[in-house]
Amino acid sequence: MSKFSFLAGLALIAPAALHAQQIEAPRPDAAATPDATEAGDSVASSPDTVVVVANRAPTSIDRVTASVTVLDKAAIDRAGDFAIADLLVRTPGVSLSRNGGYGTVTSLRIRGAEADQTAVVIDGVKLNDPSSPGGGFDFGNLLTNDATRVEVLRGPQSILWGSQAIGGVVNIVTPLPGETLEGSADVEAGSRDTVSGRAAIGGRTGPLSFRIGAQAFTTDGISAIAPGFGGGERDGYTNQSVAGRALLELAPGLSADVRGYYSNGRIELDGFAGDSFEYSKAREFVGYAGLNLDLFDGRFRNRVGYGYTNVDRDNFDPQSQPDKTFESNGRNERFEYQGSVAITNGIDATFGAENEVSRFRSASPAFGTATDRGRAEVTSFYGQLNATVAQGLTLTGGVRNDDHNRFGSQTLFAAGGVYTAPWGTVIRASYSEGFKAPTLYQLFSEYGNQSLDPERAKGWEAGAEQRFLDGRVAVGATYFERRSRDLISFASCFAPTTDPLCLVPGSTTAQRFGYYSNIARAFAHGVEAAGRVAITSRLLVDGNYSWIASEDRSAGSASFGNQLARRPRHSWNAGASYSLPAGASIGANVRWSGETFENVSNTIRLKPYTLVDARVELPVLTNVRLFVRGENLFDRKYQTAYGFGTLGRSIYAGFRGRF
Repeated sequence: MSKFSFLAGLALIAPAALHAQQIEAPRPDAAATPDATEAGDSVASSPDTVVVVANRAPTSIDRVTASVTVLDKAAIDRAGDFAIADLLVRTPGVSLSRNGGYGTVTSLRIRGAEADQTAVVIDGVKLNDPSSPGGGFDFGNLLTNDATRVEVLRGPQSILWGSQAIGGVVNIVTPLPGETLEGSADVEAGSRDTVSGRAAIGGRTGPLSFRIGAQAFTTDGISAIAPGFGGGERDGYTNQSVAGRALLELAPGLSADVRGYYSNGRIELDGFAGDSFEYSKAREFVGYAGLNLDLFDGRFRNRVGYGYTNVDRDNFDPQSQPDKTFESNGRNERFEYQGSVAITNGIDATFGAENEVSRFRSASPAFGTATDRGRAEVTSFYGQLNATVAQGLTLTGGVRNDDHNRFGSQTLFAAGGVYTAPWGTVIRASYSEGFKAPTLYQLFSEYGNQSLDPERAKGWEAGAEQRFLDGRVAVGATYFERRSRDLISFASCFAPTTDPLCLVPGSTTAQRFGYYSNIARAFAHGVEAAGRVAITSRLLVDGNYSWIASEDRSAGSASFGNQLARRPRHSWNAGASYSLPAGASIGANVRWSGETFENVSNTIRLKPYTLVDARVELPVLTNVRLFVRGENLFDRKYQTAYGFGTLGRSIYAGFRGRF
């Protein structure tokens, strides 16, 4: 298939159809703010729930063929978590590992995929770090700030989202204002001298809408290395972040859009042997500027934009000379066009083109190593058609072509269907493909291998949910499979060896410690189940359970069939909230994670654990609420990464204001 054929076909049929219909196309923007009522964070979301991430445009959840969870502003406030990762770990199919307290390396895995196989999108801009070994996103510095929506899309999603989306996509959206003037303020303090302050303000003035939010966070923290492994002193963390959006109406149907996000974090570290004076600084920036053009009374919408991301990471050891032990910089520049067209009532298409240039630089000044540099460019074309072909039945099909300057052309396909019956039964099924190009670090670092191939995955899922009592009760389950091949792993070199890849590139004698190679395969399958019950208008109970077998399938491997590292095979979450007549509310959550293994050989076992959280909120003014919340109330000792500390019992109190 020609890379232009799908888009060209849409361009030919669209004009005639547009003139004949009085309908509107969805806005082609993953940061669009849905107008429909949002029902919250559960498989039982009502048919009015609008999902953005699945189709890169606002879409009713009953027209989405893949599994997705939506966390709206009410759910984010109700949870009260400081970090986005702590919100996500309560959703189906998601697991988390953290190398210590807040700010340390935090890895999120969707359906047992690698942590660097999740695409992270902030206000429509995909954010990854080309200078990190796996090219993935570290959730350690991502706080909730002014997020108004968080969406988790599970399964391979490379058709619309390209590389990094083998496991799924996390979409984080900050709001545009709905009033002439509006704002919010949150202040919270508690255990380990932790203090968090958030504030946002925005409004509409004539053709201009804007909102900007900021957060400052500080904590004395815990020892990154667990006490049983030599850690004793606390490792503190500070972070300052700001996010903002502005939309300017230039003319009817024409607007300009700018967005930005910046985070500056500093985390104290421990060495391999325990306590140390080491620390790390990380600065992350996301910027976007674009134009939006609506034609044919909104039946043909267009967006042209430029996105820029930059991640700087520096490690320091005051006892070393020089004190900077590591530095890296990864940045992306992306030019993109995205369009959507309402072909006829119930049939719409999303399509677009992107050109992305990635660059990285890394060095270890304290060890006198040379600076590693690399560059990659990829040009992409994609299209997806969504067609409601009968009452309650929507079919979806998509195709994507990526032309990489090193790996040539890659073409991927996806298809699915969803049927919503009048009696409340919803059935979904989909097939999708994913790929992940080797990172610049894997290609050009001192351990690089420029003969690597992209990682590839194919997956399918099928599931159903049943809604009762006008949506007040719902239960559902999904079965999925994903097969991955050409996975990139680190191959160690042990002397003596005749492996030519163990030699430093350009040398005939100098040996290196190892190199990256396409040596791994994996198979993941499992079941995700979830339910939600509104027992009364005041009492809500919900929960989910995940069984995920994510196994090594590398040919000839001694660990063939073993569970992959840091992935629980079983996990569940349960929560309840109750609103009192006077406006107060109470709630509790329980999260259980089954055993995991630190290594693929499954010789180091991490025990199962249960965490219990609770919260109480009291209204003091019309728009001001006081709250007290506790995390890990029973002070459970546990590990998500072998040898690293975890947060014990934590109590926080504060207020939340909205105007």
